[in-house]
Amino acid sequence: MSFAPPPPLVFAGDNYHIWVVKMKTYLQALDLWSAVESDVEPTPLRANPTIPQIRQHGEERAKKHKAMACLQNGVSNVIFTRIMACDSPKQAWDRLKEEFMGSDKTRKQQVINLRREFENLKMKESETIKQYSDGIMATVNNIRLLGEDFRDSRVVEKVITTLPERFESKISSLDDSRDLTTIFLSELVNSLYALEQRRASRQEENPEGAFQARTREGFSSNQRAKKPWLERKDKAMREANRDAGRRRFPPCIHCKKTNHLEKFCWTRPDIQCKSCKFGHHEKICRSHDKGQA
Repeated sequence: MSFAPPPPLVFAGDNYHIWVVKMKTYLQALDLWSAVESDVEPTPLRANPTIPQIRQHGEERAKKHKAMACLQNGVSNVIFTRIMACDSPKQAWDRLKEEFMGSDKTRKQQVINLRREFENLKMKESETIKQYSDGIMATVNNIRLLGEDFRDSRVVEKVITTLPERFESKISSLDDSRDLTTIFLSELVNSLYALEQRRASRQEENPEGAFQARTREGFSSNQRAKKPWLERKDKAMREANRDAGRRRFPPCIHCKKTNHLEKFCWTRPDIQCKSCKFGHHEKICRSHDKGQA
C-alpha cells in the first residue's frame, strides 16, 4: 500500500520553527531528506552498467530536483523569491534557516536567553498545572528547535521544584511510591491535574464553606489594612465612654454641675468644715492643712 503524506502548510514568513519541523518530516516521508542534508552528487555509473543500476542512479539524481520542488512549493511567492536563485535544496534550506533563525552566533544568544527564561519560570498561584506545564514545554521546544539538547528529566525536576505549597502533599506521596527521577512529565502533570480537579469538585460541593473562608481572609486583611482607622475609632469610643462616666449624675441644684451628688457639693449653704466649723469643705480648709502639717 502506497503512502502519500499530505503536503505541509505553505510558509509565508510566520512560525518558521513550526514549518521547518513539518517540512523536514514531509521530506523524510518521501525519502528526500538526504538530498537536503548533503550536496554530494551521486556516484557516476561504471562502464557497462546494468538496467537496475541505471534506474537507481537516475532516482538518486532526481531526488535533488524533487526535494527542490517540495521546498519551492512549500513557501509563498514572497519567500520563493529569496530562494529562487539557489542551485540545490541544501542551499535553499540553509538560506531560509539563516534568514529566519539567524546565524550561529545569533542562535547561541537565543539559546542563552531561552535557558535563562527557563530557569526563571515559577508557577503562579493563579495558574493551573496544565497552563504551567504548557508554558515550560513551549520554552523547551524553542530551545530544541535551535539545535540544543534538553533532557526530559530536567523539565520534570523544574516542575517539581517550582510548584506551590498546595501540591507538596502530592509530591511527597509520589516520592514515596516511585522514583521521581524516572517519572515522565505527562504522568506527573496528570497526577497533579487530578488533584486539582478533586479540590475543585469539593469546593463546588461546599461553596458556603469556601465563601466563609475567603470572607474571613478578606476581613482579616481589611483589618490589617484599616488599623489606623480602627485605632482612631477606639480612641473616640474611649473618650465618649469617659465623658459619659463624668455625666452620670443629675445636675446639682447648688452649682448645676453633673459630676457629683448634691450631698457632696462644696457650695451647698449648710456645709460645715469639720476642722474649723466654718461654711466650707474641709478639703479646702487652711486650718485643716496646717494641722496636718
